[in-house]
Amino acid sequence: MTYIKICGIKSEDVALVTAEAGADFIGLVFASSPRHVTPDLAAKITAALKKNKTKAKSVGVFVNEKIVTLKKIVDYCHLDWVQLSGDESWAYCRELARPVIKVIKFTSHEPVGRQINEGKQMMGKSKYMVLLDTATKDKYGGTGTTFDWNLAKSIIEKYPVIIAGGLNPENVGKAIKILKPWGVDVSSGVEIKGVKDMKKIIKFIETVREADASQT
Repeated sequence: MTYIKICGIKSEDVALVTAEAGADFIGLVFASSPRHVTPDLAAKITAALKKNKTKAKSVGVFVNEKIVTLKKIVDYCHLDWVQLSGDESWAYCRELARPVIKVIKFTSHEPVGRQINEGKQMMGKSKYMVLLDTATKDKYGGTGTTFDWNLAKSIIEKYPVIIAGGLNPENVGKAIKILKPWGVDVSSGVEIKGVKDMKKIIKFIETVREADASQT
């Protein structure tokens, strides 16, 4: 089964409907972004997810945040996972001592493979996951553009990773067919003019499940 992360959620209602539709992870962005949420709002969203006993786990998305500040936000908001989308090192991930999704920008399989292997050595038995995203010079995420899936195939055959970057209801099935990733992550691909669209979210999740079914 391919795990599904819907990122950039900004309200309790959208979070709950997204979780009920079958999302495994709800992404809450604390970095500078049009999808930014405050700790108070994030705490309300995570409380709603837990109160309604959804299976979806909350993921706080950060970019180059001071580790002391990050830990305070994680604890205050009762986040299940932390996604590090900036230039954080594997040493930072280990010091954080929380379940971590470490974003690596895909350039080619060799440097990415080295970074993943470094993570395996540094993290040991710590709970962590790697997310491959499109490499850009001026943005840490939410690019809306894909990377070369065929070039990434050799990496994803070796390691369980989440893929992001330009995914949407129209292309996610193809991505799963080519890559068979551990998980997929979408944000702008399920939006209309920067606002989450429930029809697109539901379609995205349905397409992932249909792709999963076709693999068995």
